[in-house]
Amino acid sequence: MDQTAPRPLRGARPMSLPNILTYGRILAVPALVLCMSLLTGDIARWSAFGLFVAAAITDWLDGYLARAWEQQSTLGQMLDPIADKLIVGAALLMLVHDNTISGDAVYAAVIILCREILVSGLREFLAELNVKIHVTELAKWKTTLQMVALAVLLAGPAAEKIVPGIMTGGKVLLWMAAILTLWTGYDYLKAGVRHAMER
Repeated sequence: MDQTAPRPLRGARPMSLPNILTYGRILAVPALVLCMSLLTGDIARWSAFGLFVAAAITDWLDGYLARAWEQQSTLGQMLDPIADKLIVGAALLMLVHDNTISGDAVYAAVIILCREILVSGLREFLAELNVKIHVTELAKWKTTLQMVALAVLLAGPAAEKIVPGIMTGGKVLLWMAAILTLWTGYDYLKAGVRHAMER
């Protein structure tokens, strides 16, 4: 993992476009839950799918714009991973709730959720030690697989009408993401334990 000193961040710029995109991703969480709980049928599925895909796009876009426009801030650095974990956690819980994720696939969902909690705790601990752990390429692949899998599963039966068997593909991708989750989670844990022992 790259543990070089991070680039100095600017002070809080609450209304910069990258931060506004992050706020939108946070607001997508209750909207996603409402879609899955209040709407029914294909409308619920495609609405949830659209919200999740939009959130996933802003996840990439806000970081890209912050770097390109030199608008990286401490506020954005704090909120961005929180927004990611909220939208992923909400999607997983709603999919388990309506039995789209069931059987063995539930274990994949548990692995992903546990890893997110683990990484959040480790980041908080390492921040107190002024240690910055940057996202690895493998972790980026994990995130991509995870987002694609969840988007497919949110579309669920509605997508199955168009592409038969796509839900099975979504569950396979979810398991692939869970395996990478274990791998990258171990890397974070190993770095955290090493720094804890050094102090």
